[in-house]
Amino acid sequence: QVQLVESGGGLVQAGGSLRLSCVASGRTFSTSSMGWFRQAPGKEREFVAAITRSGRSTYYADSVKGRFTISRDNAKNTMYLLMNSLKPEDTAVYFCAASRTTNGNSLFPPKAYDYWGQGTQVTVSP
Repeated sequence: QVQLVESGGGLVQAGGSLRLSCVASGRTFSTSSMGWFRQAPGKEREFVAAITRSGRSTYYADSVKGRFTISRDNAKNTMYLLMNSLKPEDTAVYFCAASRTTNGNSLFPPKAYDYWGQGTQVTVSP
């Protein structure tokens, strides 16, 4: 069992930055691939970024590529999402998730993930 808790969301102006954190409990963090998803009101949950167990491989949605950076610290059981150059369309609830999948190319759909956090709200004002 893995429990995930996100933090770091908030209100920021367009062009600003936020760093989200996801702290995992349990012994399986270092053996889990991790991902960030987001869901805006009335929309489906969408993939944002993912990182493999070692952290050597990362994956991004086209909409955030070049602006967001995913990273992890296995010693701290923590994953991060640094979000720069934020846009109003980035407004959503952001969720972190853990997956037993080891194939990085399979980390894009929500169904690849076994555990989810409760989410943290990110609001970007124009």
